[in-house]
Amino acid sequence: MAGFKNRYLVMEVFLDPNKELGREDPILLTNFNVSKAIKESIFSNFGECGLGSALGSFHVKYVNRITKVCIIRVSRDEHQKIWSAITMVRSIGGCPVVFNLLDLSGSIRVSRKTALKCDQAKFEQFKNLVGDRLTPEVIQECTNCFEKIKLLEQ
Repeated sequence: MAGFKNRYLVMEVFLDPNKELGREDPILLTNFNVSKAIKESIFSNFGECGLGSALGSFHVKYVNRITKVCIIRVSRDEHQKIWSAITMVRSIGGCPVVFNLLDLSGSIRVSRKTALKCDQAKFEQFKNLVGDRLTPEVIQECTNCFEKIKLLEQ
């Protein structure tokens, strides 16, 4: 008997590019916000049956609100449907967003490595962009996220 097969999508979330630099993000990305937006997209594009079949193993495993990287677990049979629904998400909490797939993998271990590498690179970019305005709280939050992603398991 084979185990339940999953796919892990490492996604990057781009918030509204027209917002002013230096302002706080209009929304905080959380597991709940991302999950709710994806579920609404699945429902509006595939109906109740599509949503019911997709929810079997759907779970937002990780979200970093600073670097905007997230890991989403889906079933192997439903990953194309959920991926297409994710590309059709246009807003989270009223803020325009676009999702970009960074990696599609069959194991959490590979997804962790990819997400950690991307997180660290994006945080370096963020530090260069913000410069002197970087607070110790933000550095601590990102460090906590890096530790959290290293501990991710099923």
